[in-house]
Amino acid sequence: MKRFNYKAKDKKTGKVLKGSIQAENESTAGKLLIEQGYTPISVVEEGSGLFGGKGRVTTKDRIMFTRQLSTLIGAGLPLATSLRTVIEQTQGKAMKQIAEEILTSVESGKSLFDSFSNYPDVFDGVYRALIQAGETSGTLDLALKRLADQEEKDAAMMSKIKGALVYPFIILFVIIAVLAFMMVAVVPQVEKLYEDMGEELPGLTQGLVNLTDFFADFWMLLLVILVAVIGSIYFFVKKTPTGHKVMDAFKIHVPIFGGLFRKLYVSRFARTAEMMLATGVPMLDSIRIAIDATNNVIIEEEYSKSLEIIKGGKALSESLKERKYMLPLVPQMASIGEESGKIDEMLGKAAAVYENELDEQINNISTMIEPILMVIMAGLIGVVVGGTLLPIYSLVNSIAK
Repeated sequence: MKRFNYKAKDKKTGKVLKGSIQAENESTAGKLLIEQGYTPISVVEEGSGLFGGKGRVTTKDRIMFTRQLSTLIGAGLPLATSLRTVIEQTQGKAMKQIAEEILTSVESGKSLFDSFSNYPDVFDGVYRALIQAGETSGTLDLALKRLADQEEKDAAMMSKIKGALVYPFIILFVIIAVLAFMMVAVVPQVEKLYEDMGEELPGLTQGLVNLTDFFADFWMLLLVILVAVIGSIYFFVKKTPTGHKVMDAFKIHVPIFGGLFRKLYVSRFARTAEMMLATGVPMLDSIRIAIDATNNVIIEEEYSKSLEIIKGGKALSESLKERKYMLPLVPQMASIGEESGKIDEMLGKAAAVYENELDEQINNISTMIEPILMVIMAGLIGVVVGGTLLPIYSLVNSIAK
C-alpha cells in the first residue's frame, strides 16, 4: 500500500480539503475519494516531490519495532492491536509510516507476511521467511523475538568490524595532517633561511621542498584526480555487478581482515540456518535463505552448490564439507545434529563459537594495528623532522665556528 497526498472538493459543501489516503496506486486513490463524496483535484504519491520520501529505516528502529511487536503478541494481544500500540511508541518517522501502512494492510485482510513483503528493502528475505513460518506454526512472537535478537547481534558485530576498519584510517588522516602542516609551515621557512645565508640545501631538505612546491602548484589537479578516482571506485563497486563481486572477493582475501570476514559470513550462515530450521522452515528453503543472508556474492555462489547435493539426497553435513570458505566446525556440528535430531541447535552452537572468535579477533586486530601505525607515523614524521631541523642545526654549528 502507498500513501497519497490529495486535494479534493467536498461535493456537499463545496469546500476544498487536503489530506492523505492509502491505496495501491493513484487511480485507486482517486476512486476511493470519489466513493467518499469528494471530487479529486490532485492526487500525488507521498515522497514523489523533490524533497519527499519516507526517509531511511534505521536498524535500531527496525529492532525496536520487531521486539515491541514480539512482546505484545506474546502477551496475547491481537495482531492489529499490537501493531497499533507499536505505532504509537515508534519514534522513527519512516518506520512509523511503514508500520501504519502494514496495519492498514493487515486490517484489510492480508497476512502479516504479505504486508511485510511490500517492503523488501526494509524487511529482507530472512525476516519475511521467519514471519511466514511464525504465522504458519502459530509462533509469531517467538519468530519476531529471534529476529530482534539476531539483528541486535549483527548490528553489534558490524559496529565492531567498522570500528576496527575505521581506526587505521583515522590514524592515517592524522599522519597526513601532521606531515602537511610541517611541509607547508616549516619546510618553506628552512628554504628561506638557507637562501638568506647563501647556502645550498641538503639533499633530503631539497627533496621535501620540491615535494611541497609540487603540491602547491598542482593541488587543484590532484584534488580533481582524487575525487574522480574515489567517485569511479564508488560507482564501480556500488552500481555494477562486476564491481560488487570484486569488492566481495576483496573482503575475503584481503590480508588480516580476510579471515575476519570469512568467520562473519560463516557465523551468519549458521545462525540464520538455525533460526529457519527452529521455526519449522523446510531444509532446502532454510539453507537457501541462510546462503542469501551471508550478503556476499562469492560466498553465495560457493555455498549454493550445496543445494544441488541436498536435492540429490545427501545430508547437509556432506554438502558443506567440500565447500570453499566453509569453516570445518559447521559441517562437523551439522553431522552431530543430524545424528541427534537437533541440527538447528548444533548449528546455533557452531555460530556462537565463531561469533566469539570473531569478537576476540576484532579486538586483537585493533591491538595489533596500533603499534604498526605508530611506527609508520614515527618514520614519516622523522623524515620530515630530519629534513627540517638537522639543516638548521648544521647552520647554527657553521655560524658558531
